[in-house]
Amino acid sequence: MLTLCIRYTIDMHKIADFENYARAWPEPIRKAGGELVGYFLPTKIAGPTDFALALINFPSLTAYERYREVLSKDPAAKANFESAENSGCILVEDRLILQRAA
Repeated sequence: MLTLCIRYTIDMHKIADFENYARAWPEPIRKAGGELVGYFLPTKIAGPTDFALALINFPSLTAYERYREVLSKDPAAKANFESAENSGCILVEDRLILQRAA
C-alpha cells in the first residue's frame, strides 16, 4: 500500500474556496482508482494556519500512475483544478509518496 500525501500551503483568506475544492474530490478520486483517506484543514488550536493535507491510498505505483492518467482526463477534476487556480486558494502544492511501515 502506498499513500500519496499532498501538502498544501493555502491562502487562509480563501479557506472557503479550498474547502469547496476538497469537497469536490472524493468522486473523481474514487473513479480514478484512488482511496481517499481525507482532506485535513488547519485549525487555530495549534500549528500553522496556512497548511492543509490530502491523503490518498493506492495498492501499487502502477495504480497511482493510472490514477494520474485518468484524473488528467476527468472533466470534474479539470473543473476543480481550474476553480482552485482561479480563486488563488492554493499557494503551493507538494506531493510525496509514502509507504506504511508495518
